[in-house]
Amino acid sequence: MSDELVSAWFSMVSASFAFSWRRVVFINWPVEAELLASHLPGPFAVHTYDGTGWLTIVPFVNAETRPLGVPRRLGVDLPELNLRTYVVHDSDPGVYFFSLDAPSVLAVLGARFTHCLPYYYAQMSVDNGTNGIRFRSRRRHPGSRPASYDATYRPTGSSFTAGPDSLSGFLTDRHRLYTQSQNGDIRYTDIEHESWTLYDARVETTENALFQANGFDHPDTEPVCYYSPSIEVTTTPSKHWERTAQE
Repeated sequence: MSDELVSAWFSMVSASFAFSWRRVVFINWPVEAELLASHLPGPFAVHTYDGTGWLTIVPFVNAETRPLGVPRRLGVDLPELNLRTYVVHDSDPGVYFFSLDAPSVLAVLGARFTHCLPYYYAQMSVDNGTNGIRFRSRRRHPGSRPASYDATYRPTGSSFTAGPDSLSGFLTDRHRLYTQSQNGDIRYTDIEHESWTLYDARVETTENALFQANGFDHPDTEPVCYYSPSIEVTTTPSKHWERTAQE
């Protein structure tokens, strides 16, 4: 691959982006806040709901991924699998990712370079079956811990919109992600979308090494699961956090 093409890709991924997030499932485990705090960089505090922290696995498809302003038909579909928690920095809530897996080397390199996000290359497949959506991932990133995942999920019941101060809203309605660069700088990306259309979800997991790969024991609690078929999303470029920018 030419240096010119790599440079062009990095310029693109540092721009604002548009997506359709599709076939999304939020698999959420209650976890002691003290345990989560021990895995977070110092600047971030655990964001709790009724005193409890949460770890969430999210398999989904970034559909029609493209720089903002580029026609939808030119976008590409990229499955993603992430492990995240919920944090507060200087009173502003957001998401903190422990890991993100994706099946595109360029996307992984671009997100690591421009957003300081812990992306890993993985082989992935997403298939519709009689029992629901089957999402499979096997990490192939050089030098990384092995992390395989295999789950089938589907919506149940009627759709709903998360209410104010609800647990479903706390776990899904997030509009900022945080990360920390290698030199300790705090960076953030803002995320814009309408309210999620949610369903309760049934998830059957046959393999899950994400917790172990990120230094966690598998939670011994039952997860709370929500499914959403699709939502339109835009994101800003990664920005350096400064107090004056927040006031």
